[in-house]
Amino acid sequence: QVQLVESGGGLVQAGGSLRLSCAASGRTSSRYAMGWFRQAPGKEREFVAAITWSGGSTYYADSVKGRFTISRDNDKNTVYLQMNSLKPEDTAVYYCAADLWGLGDQDKNEYEYWGQGTQVTVSS
Repeated sequence: QVQLVESGGGLVQAGGSLRLSCAASGRTSSRYAMGWFRQAPGKEREFVAAITWSGGSTYYADSVKGRFTISRDNDKNTVYLQMNSLKPEDTAVYYCAADLWGLGDQDKNEYEYWGQGTQVTVSS
C-alpha cells in the first residue's frame, strides 16, 4: 500500500504560480511512476503531467505544456508540480497518483493509488 498526501494548493491570481507537493509513504521501495491529475466541477478527472520513477521522462497535457513542470525527489519520496502562468481554467482539485512499474501513463485507470486532492483556484 502507498499513501499519498498532496499539499500546496490555494488561491492565486491569474499569471501567478503555485507549487504542489505530493508526499508518499508506505510501500515506497517499489518503483512507481507518478502522475498529477485534476478535476474541475462537473468535469471528468483529466491528466496533467506524469514522471517515470527515475525522473528521466516526463509527460504533459497540451493545455499545461510550457507552464507546468513535474519533478520528483526519491530520497524524500515526494513529487512536485510547479505551476506557472496560471489561468482561471486551471482551477480544479489536483490529485497525485502512483502507478506501480508504470511508465508515465496518461490514463487515470492505470494508477493504483491516489491522494485526497488539493484545491487550486485561479482568479481572473
